[in-house]
Amino acid sequence: MSEHAPLVYRFGRQLCWLYFRLAHHLQVEGADHVPAEGACIVAGNHVSVLDPPLMGCGIPHRVVHYLAKIELFRPPLGWVLRAVGAVPVERGKGDVGALRRALSLLQDGRVLGLFPEGTRSPDGRFQPPKRGIGFLVAKAAVPVVPALIDGTFGVWPKGARGPRLGVPVRVRYGAPIQPEEILAEARHHDGYDRVAALVMARIAALR
Repeated sequence: MSEHAPLVYRFGRQLCWLYFRLAHHLQVEGADHVPAEGACIVAGNHVSVLDPPLMGCGIPHRVVHYLAKIELFRPPLGWVLRAVGAVPVERGKGDVGALRRALSLLQDGRVLGLFPEGTRSPDGRFQPPKRGIGFLVAKAAVPVVPALIDGTFGVWPKGARGPRLGVPVRVRYGAPIQPEEILAEARHHDGYDRVAALVMARIAALR
């Protein structure tokens, strides 16, 4: 990694990489679209609990910080999430504090991982993006790298007790959406909705 990463993050990434390669024949495409330095957002579709570690382990040269629902921050998982720099979010409450922490990470030149749908898809299909993600993306005004995560619904869908081994998985990163294009959409009266829709459309275009 080209930037300093906590020991827990480095260990976790190597463990996840080994698991996905051996158990699911992981394929990664387009990781070079993620800038080697400077702030950016990586935004992906969300169908499984495996999506955050898969998104991160496909980017070996950066540390990805995630927004995660606050319910996940109970011990012991909460200790790990805080150690790797995840940001707790109270969903459905307009968590201004989480928004500020996310923007602060970007102002420090970090990478923020987002899932615009807000929660896992129950059927594997794309869900409408949350307007709040459009607001965050517009306020950040940094490049947004779309990421298509494929196969994890077959491995561990919502409601399943555990993963199925042998199902192939893939993550494909696309060309960044530049701040100029994001801000052009944000100028409309429904700008935040349009920004969120733009991000989801670029993810879908990677299929």
